[in-house]
This record gives sequence, C-alpha cells and structure tokens, in this order.
Amino acid sequence: MLNNKMFNDLSEKLQDAVNNSPAKDLEKNMRALLAQGFSKLDLVTREEFDVQAQVLTRAREQLNALESRIAELEAQQK
Repeated sequence: MLNNKMFNDLSEKLQDAVNNSPAKDLEKNMRALLAQGFSKLDLVTREEFDVQAQVLTRAREQLNALESRIAELEAQQK
C-alpha cells in the first residue's frame, strides 16, 4: 500500500539534509522533509478522525431509531 520509492526518496533527502546542514537546522529540515513525505499520503488529523467518528456514531443512533420506528409502524398496520 505504501510506496517504497517514496520512502527511499525521503530517506535519501533526510540523509542529504543531515550531510549538508548545520546541526541547528537539522530539526527544521527534518520536519520539512517529513511534512513533504506525509503530504503524499492520504492522512487525516486526529481531530478530523474524532469528528468523523462522532458523526458516524450519531448516524448509527439515528438509523437504529428509524429502524425501530419502521418496525413499530409495520406492526401497527398488521
């Protein structure tokens, strides 16, 4: 699922960053390279995930309520 070429490129870029940059810039460069690598992936933030989990929970609750209501109405018609 994850592209090995992308990780190899990222590894090479990290190695280049380590070899060519002063120690004080290392963290800045690593963050930029990791952000670039992560941007190629289809990721969501934890906050986005939590919001969607809540939406799904509410949708399930509404679906269960509607299914119960339909069952009641069908029982009344019989």
